[in-house]
Amino acid sequence: MDAYTDKIKEISKKILSEGKVDVVIGFRKGTLGYMSEPYMAKSEKEAENLVFDCNCRMNLVNYVTNRKDKVGIVVKGCDSRNLVTHIIENKIKREQLYIIGVPCTGLADKKALLDLAEGEITSVEDDNETITIKGDGFEKKVAKSDVLQSNCKTCIKRNPVIFDELAGPEVAELEISDRFADVDEVEKMSADERWNFFGELLSECTRCYACRNACPLCYCPTCFVDESRPQWVGKSDNETDVLTYHFLRAFHDAGRCTDCGACEAACPMDIKMRYFTRKTIKDCVEKYGSEAGMELDKRPALDQYKINDPNEFIK
Repeated sequence: MDAYTDKIKEISKKILSEGKVDVVIGFRKGTLGYMSEPYMAKSEKEAENLVFDCNCRMNLVNYVTNRKDKVGIVVKGCDSRNLVTHIIENKIKREQLYIIGVPCTGLADKKALLDLAEGEITSVEDDNETITIKGDGFEKKVAKSDVLQSNCKTCIKRNPVIFDELAGPEVAELEISDRFADVDEVEKMSADERWNFFGELLSECTRCYACRNACPLCYCPTCFVDESRPQWVGKSDNETDVLTYHFLRAFHDAGRCTDCGACEAACPMDIKMRYFTRKTIKDCVEKYGSEAGMELDKRPALDQYKINDPNEFIK
């Protein structure tokens, strides 16, 4: 993805030098070879540190909420849809933004990379088809499709829906035969089976809230887990409190989640909590024909009222 990196640097230097933005929010190489980290460049010199590769897992829209300055931001397809929701929900104004769109062929799952490594990873190189993992005394090449994050395998919008300039040519969108196969399997379970499934899924959750903090949609002034009057959910790591936290977080994002995968990418325990949010996405698609963040003039599915809405679901 060197071409993306070069173009992002070029655009960022230009818009900073021309005063179109005060800062460009992008990525730079992290201290670990398989991680790239969010970075804010405020000068042409700092823009030289910007990169884009298959390790850019975080959703940078998380960093534009309620900003008052002029912002340049690098977004993938899923991120751009979160940016649309931010604009709709008045968390940022469109005229404040200079959007650098990245046509995305997917991000590498960090656990998959670590499982393949034969030691400490020093770098991960991506040419959109093949990923090369390098480390002390080893080098491995693998098809990118074999190490993609699970959300990238069912991505419905790899090209940004909103942008001022693209960092490269648009890529082909995926043809997905059974987008919600994983959700269907859980829906087939009995109530007891589902209870056991989610209990096991979340058994290692430490309530660190990394998933909440990484989510670009979690911007309530006070999160329900931090409320003490009334206290909505306990602070312990017992099963009921953990399940309550994850269920309520998913409900708060219902109709707005773009399945960007930032929550799972941030989780230190590699918990697949997208099972919760993907259920809400499936229901919004099937019941309301709604995909989050696709249009600037269309509010989220659960944030609009139509007098002719069918109400069979509450009968």
